[in-house]
Amino acid sequence: MDNKILEIFIPGPAGRLEAKYYKSKKNTSPIALVLQPHPQYGGTMNNKVVVDTFHAFMENDFSVCRVNFRGVGKSDGEFDNGQGELADAAAALDWLERENFDNSQCWVSGFSFGSLIAMQLLMRRPEINRFIVISPQPNVYDFSFLSPCPTSGLMIYGKKDELVPIEYIDELNKRLSSQKGIKVDFQAVPEANH
Repeated sequence: MDNKILEIFIPGPAGRLEAKYYKSKKNTSPIALVLQPHPQYGGTMNNKVVVDTFHAFMENDFSVCRVNFRGVGKSDGEFDNGQGELADAAAALDWLERENFDNSQCWVSGFSFGSLIAMQLLMRRPEINRFIVISPQPNVYDFSFLSPCPTSGLMIYGKKDELVPIEYIDELNKRLSSQKGIKVDFQAVPEANH
């Protein structure tokens, strides 16, 4: 499967963005954008969780892209405290949609800091109709902008996450599960940390 993964460069607001891209054989396949953890803590698109998520989308016949935010790897620019990274994610999604204009669904996914950027992107882009976020940090980042959350999705968290006390996940779960018309599944991985 790896021989079908292309290294590409996407035009971004701070210069080019390094990315990996897999194109499904079907023109109407769903698309997914997978976002990296925090760049100032070593996060890249080559993080194991990001790569595994990318491969899971591939195995389910998605056209999928993972991208290095500005200043990471071969991407131009420098860290911008979330605003620039959100603009990078939007540019990557624009590119992915242009390459797959007949897509049947649009998903976004992110790990840790990437989960924040993914959910912020979701709130700004009505074409995103599903999400998967892994290890969100509602104790570090304010997720109140998700009221109301516009679409159903999945939040995965580690029961032994040393960075996110479980009560913050429980509060986020309570807030999102009380919304009508959507379903956000919260899945705990019993022995997993952050």
